[in-house]
Amino acid sequence: MTQTRTETIPLTDGRELRLTVAEPENAVRGGLVVLHEARGVTDTVRGLVGTLADEGWLVVAPHLYHDADEVSDGDVPDQVRRLSGEAVLADTDVAFVWLGDQGVPADRMGVLGFDLGGSVAMVVAGSRTIGAAVTIGGGGILTPLAEGLPSLVEVAAELTCPWLGLYGDEDGAIGLVEVEKLRDAAASAEVATDVVRFADSSHRFDTSPAASAEAWHRVLNWFDSHLR
Repeated sequence: MTQTRTETIPLTDGRELRLTVAEPENAVRGGLVVLHEARGVTDTVRGLVGTLADEGWLVVAPHLYHDADEVSDGDVPDQVRRLSGEAVLADTDVAFVWLGDQGVPADRMGVLGFDLGGSVAMVVAGSRTIGAAVTIGGGGILTPLAEGLPSLVEVAAELTCPWLGLYGDEDGAIGLVEVEKLRDAAASAEVATDVVRFADSSHRFDTSPAASAEAWHRVLNWFDSHLR
């Protein structure tokens, strides 16, 4: 697995944004922004960043929590409650600018988000000009997840790039009816969309190796197909 490193970028408001990045050893196929789940940039996220780099992508994961990186499993960190939608989108934009500075054009940039990050990834797909997006277990489908973010059903019809949503039926926080409403809303978009449900897994895909493998292949195939 490709090793990751962390860079610190000064922001115009005086803060600093940390970026965990990984570069492929050979030719760069395109760039991916990875948006972490509620626990922050954990070792699991770093591993994912490195694995995507092994597939040929230049990968950057912004640390959306500016005062802490991770929390214990099962916790709902206070940082999530304090997150501003505007700030998260601004941090995501910094990551896209970073990719652009490395020579990646916008149509070969994608975004992949999990949980909290999955919701933001779909908002990005409806408000930024990029090549493709993937949401894994993103909440806030009917009710906005954070101040400054719309609900995902509001975003769905305005998608500007191909979007894939992956959801586990065993995820108690997100109802099946909500997921189906998101599927219906996304079907009205003028770009390619797909919502895939996994019957025997949560959105973490840590209870079903088969679902985990299928989800991983779907993510890679989505970016392979749309970031050319």
